[in-house]
Formats: sequence, C-alpha cells, structure tokens
Amino acid sequence: MRTDAPTPAATPSGLVIRPYAGEADHDTIVRLRNAEWAADGVRSRTSRAFVDPWLRHASEGFDPRRDLHVAEVGGHPAAVGWSEWTDPTDGVREYWTRGCVDPDFRRRGVGEALLRHTVDRVRRLAAGHETERPKVLGLGTSEHNIGAARLAERHGYQPVRWFFDMERPLAGELPAVPPLPEGIDVRPVGPEDGSAIWQADHDAFLDHWGGHDASEANYRRWVESPEFDPSLFVVAYDGSEIAAAVLNTIDPDENEQLGVRRGWLDSVFTRRAWRRRGLARALIVRSLHLLRERGMEVAVLGVDAENPSGALGLYESAGFAVTERMTAWRRPLEPGR
Repeated sequence: MRTDAPTPAATPSGLVIRPYAGEADHDTIVRLRNAEWAADGVRSRTSRAFVDPWLRHASEGFDPRRDLHVAEVGGHPAAVGWSEWTDPTDGVREYWTRGCVDPDFRRRGVGEALLRHTVDRVRRLAAGHETERPKVLGLGTSEHNIGAARLAERHGYQPVRWFFDMERPLAGELPAVPPLPEGIDVRPVGPEDGSAIWQADHDAFLDHWGGHDASEANYRRWVESPEFDPSLFVVAYDGSEIAAAVLNTIDPDENEQLGVRRGWLDSVFTRRAWRRRGLARALIVRSLHLLRERGMEVAVLGVDAENPSGALGLYESAGFAVTERMTAWRRPLEPGR
C-alpha cells in the first residue's frame, strides 16, 4: 500500500510545536510511529521497550531535551520530529532530521511546518559547531511514503544512497553450516562481552558509508534495548580478537503486532583483517539455523545497496530477497537560509 503524494498545504490553525516533555511523551511517540508505518504498509513496529532507552540517554549528537519536538493541533499530538548530528565516513558533518505524522493529519501542512521548525533549530545549533567538514542536512524516506519523498524534493534534498530490507523464509531445508576458516571459532557470549562486541562492530563499519555514534550514551541505549540479547549473537573469535559477528535479534512485541515470527540479522560484520575468507557466510548460515531453532519463520536484515564489501550479493546468494527500499537524501546546510 502506498500513500498519495500531498500538495503543499498552509499551516493548520491551532498548530503548536513544543519541546519534548519527557517520559510523558513516550506513548505518543510510539503511537505516531506505528500509525504512520501501518498507514504506509511498512512492516515495522516500535514499542516503549525501544523508545525508553533511546530517549533515556542524551549524547552530544542527540539530546531529546534539545532535539525532539512534538507538533500539536488543538492540543492533540499530530506529529513528532527530531534531529541528530554525526560525522559520517564520507567527510561531511550531517544533521539528520526525522519525523512521523499522524495519518489523520496528513496533507494539512503539519509535516511541512515541523520540518521547517526542525531545520531552523538545526541551523542555529550548527552555527556553533567549529568543523572543517562541509555541513549537510540529511533525512530518510521509505518507498511507501510518497508524501515524505515529495516533501524532501520540495525542500531541495537530493537522493544520495539507497538501502534495502531483505527477507528469507526459514521453512524447508536450510544450507548446511559451512566450516569456519582455520584458527577461527564461534564462542558463546554474555552481557559482559557487550563492550568488546560494540567496539568490533564500530571498527568493522569505519570503511562503510554513513555514520555510527560510538558514544557511551548510544552504547547504553543498545544494551538496555530488546536488541541486546547475547544468547542470539553468533560471534567468531581469532584468539582473543573478535573477527566477525552476526548480532541477531527477536522482537516479540513487533512480531505480535504484525502477526509474524521474524528474527533480524541486525548487524552482520567482518573486520578488515578477516575479510574474503567466507566468514560472513558461515555466520549467516549459523544465524538462520539459530533463528529457526528459536521458533522464527522468517529472517530479515538491512543492507546498503552500494555496500563496498559486496554484502548485497552475499545476502542474495544466501536466499534473501529485497522487500523494502529506503532512500537517504541530502542538501547543503546554508547558514543564512
């Protein structure tokens, strides 16, 4: 299902954009996010279990008290928008803006007004940042939300990168588990290994497009979220070094809302010194077997369509097929506009 592309609308009467009000807003954020995804046919859902740790820990790049705002029409929460900044691997400083609009308030200028408000606030924040990196604005859209893409175009954004969600059924015969390269072994891990796994994941993506917030605050968001279940992680070691891993997750709340039994290969990484040895494939196949043993019927993962290590082809060869497409957009951040 796709949404109709809206035409620009005047700001609705009674619109108020206010700052984040703390935990009292968390249920509103969950409701708005899920309502938008449901209206667009996006196969994702969120819950308080994800929203609470995300907003509990402020970092330099994202502090909800500074960076998150709620748009209300006549006192009714109609949209939420937020921003964060990172220094991506392609040399820019990127100020990302994100948001979601209650489907009942679409095509009434709410999203337009909230985007303008967020960008104006980002511009003031960026003016105080000393950096030699070019400053850009960024946002992302799903292929299902045509209105969001049209809004990006109207505001001068250009598509710069594409990302896919891919799925693979777990029914039937799965591939045989390949042997590991010589000297590599898979070991069980626990919560005490979280920091080392986090650092290895960050290291592996330093030569990939995009940014990764390696702050302590973002680490705390991860370990306090449902994504952190070390019993689902498949981690390969070379001696004392983490060589590669697949960080699998199962979200029972999302599965219940969608009526599915899905497990995510949430992060698939191989560090540079251990690439081109078949390690990623071996861990992916192990993950498929693990997720099926846990009662899942489908495996899902996300991939950069232009991943430099050939991940897209690897996933296709493992039986994954594209189900969702997302676009990353950018435009220069002009201080005076």
